Amino acid sequence: MPPPHPQSMAEVARRLGRALLSASKPSHSWSPAVEQVLHRRLPAAPLTASLVAAVIDPHLLHHHDLAAGLFHWAAQQPNFSHIPETYHSLLKSLSLSRHPHLIQSLLKTAKSHRVSLPFSSYQLAISSLLLSGKSIEAARLIDPAPENGVEEFPSSLYNSLLAALSSDGFLDVARKVFDRMLTRGIMLNDVGFGVFIGKVCDSEGLDGVLGVLDGIKKLDCQFNGSVIAALVVNRLCRAGRIEDAWCALEQLRNRCCKPDFIAYRLVSEGYKLAGRVEEAGRILKQKRKFGVAPRAKDYREFILSSISDKRIQEAKELGEAIVDGQFPIDDDVLDGLIGSVSAVEPDSAILFFKCMIGKDRFPSLSMLSKLSRNLCRNEKSNAMWDVYRVLMDKGYFNGVEQYNVMVSFLCKAGRVREAYEVLREMRKRGFGPNIYSYNCLMEACCREDLLRPAKKLWDEMFANGCGADLHTYNILIRKFSEKGEAEEARQLYCRMLDKGVIPDSVTYTSLVKVLYREEKIEEAIQIFKKSMDQDVALGSSILSLLVLFLCKDGKYMAASSLMQSSPSEVASSDSHVILLKGLTDAGLIEMAVKHIDWLKTDSHVKFQTVLTELMASLSTAPNLEPVTQLLRAMHARGFVSDDGPWKSLL
Repeated sequence: MPPPHPQSMAEVARRLGRALLSASKPSHSWSPAVEQVLHRRLPAAPLTASLVAAVIDPHLLHHHDLAAGLFHWAAQQPNFSHIPETYHSLLKSLSLSRHPHLIQSLLKTAKSHRVSLPFSSYQLAISSLLLSGKSIEAARLIDPAPENGVEEFPSSLYNSLLAALSSDGFLDVARKVFDRMLTRGIMLNDVGFGVFIGKVCDSEGLDGVLGVLDGIKKLDCQFNGSVIAALVVNRLCRAGRIEDAWCALEQLRNRCCKPDFIAYRLVSEGYKLAGRVEEAGRILKQKRKFGVAPRAKDYREFILSSISDKRIQEAKELGEAIVDGQFPIDDDVLDGLIGSVSAVEPDSAILFFKCMIGKDRFPSLSMLSKLSRNLCRNEKSNAMWDVYRVLMDKGYFNGVEQYNVMVSFLCKAGRVREAYEVLREMRKRGFGPNIYSYNCLMEACCREDLLRPAKKLWDEMFANGCGADLHTYNILIRKFSEKGEAEEARQLYCRMLDKGVIPDSVTYTSLVKVLYREEKIEEAIQIFKKSMDQDVALGSSILSLLVLFLCKDGKYMAASSLMQSSPSEVASSDSHVILLKGLTDAGLIEMAVKHIDWLKTDSHVKFQTVLTELMASLSTAPNLEPVTQLLRAMHARGFVSDDGPWKSLL
């Protein structure tokens, strides 16, 4: 049968993609249910490689597990063979989800099946591996490039690879990539060559740097000589080789890498730190004679490109050189430095922040959030509070959204007192805290065991005309549950119902836990029934929880009665397995068999599911004696066949 018309194929792919996404909810993982969807739908649409590729890209791109499942399932179908397009579509999905090991595995599969992938597939794989920090693995994929020069990877990719290999310490491999670029006439850019020459400098000193520059002086290299000079002398000064750094100023100038004021200042400061003030002065005189003013645009491009390539250390060092010397730097460059550097060196990020504030400029709200998140992660809450106080003094916060960023991260850092101060400041300036503000602070109070202040916040919230939402109720109900305050939790539950707020799994779980713990079992059962009336799946999960509690206390009869009195669709296989495993472990074999007998009568389909799950559960039991007794009793009643997998347990 011929493949579908392109337009009809796109429609078939769209419908099939939607069906797979629907069948795989909520996890979007491959399962037998997903395969059943394919079996039902494909007779009307023959399975072709082009169709598989069209389903994956674009419909499954952000669900790599489904995409991979479809790819491998298709490969097992009769008369089906993958083509370069199907490999490329899956590579695209895996690249978006950052799964480097799966990308490498897929490329090996293509090679073993002799599928010739296009350059775009290798380019995609290399870019993804670089973003995942797998530079050496990415370098191995350069080899498929053609030798006849018909097609070549873009220079930007080569430069990213060169920078990554150099930064990751694979200088020998980086040299091979560098030589390949020179041989093929691939243009070097500032980031690729800059990071490479910096690592050459670390490894081989000034002689190594000059050797590389001498080797390329006849080539038309378009990198910025002043930026390269600054990078080289910065590496030498950081290594304490200040004499080499001074010598480098002239040597680099003679090789078309004219040092600017930044490079001269770096060397001068190196001598000052060594206490050699007179020589530092002489270097500054040379700066006035030979140096040139730095061009902010050149440094801007290098720093932003380095950040984009995840070469944060190099961006940070050059940024520090510019800021320390009070040279011009654009606001968006500082913004980028603050956000990226705070993830690795929070103290340096604070330096860039202070520079920005000193210019009467402010970070964007998204960048402030990123800085705050990284300061929290690195346990630098004092520095974060200092940042906030400076911004408050400068009038940065001018709306509830901005204030909520501050409240949120102070609460995450456990700075409850300071977060409450911010709430007071908000009200003073006429910005009424919203439900998000109160929820953040209330949750932080509960996390720090400050239940009384949390209750006070609750009252204050309503007094200020801010109504509670589901999350607010759950915060307090969960805390009351932890504290064993069953009546408080129950009253709050009743109040949320009166207010029309619909409970969820967190609400019901917290209530059942505290009521059961306080031996109010009948009330816990009533809460379960409420959850069952609201939603079958919700009631099913709460029933499993109650059955687990009852079994742990040895109340097996009560658990069995509760399940048998519940609708069949609510009593899930999980609940039955929990009860049967508990009965088996307790040696109550006859009671277990009676429950199985009732289950078989009630629902034959569920009986088979429970039996399968029970067998898997019992196979790992520490004491096999009760297990064998149950299996023999089940076999005697005809519940299991003579040749079933259960025999291996005996």
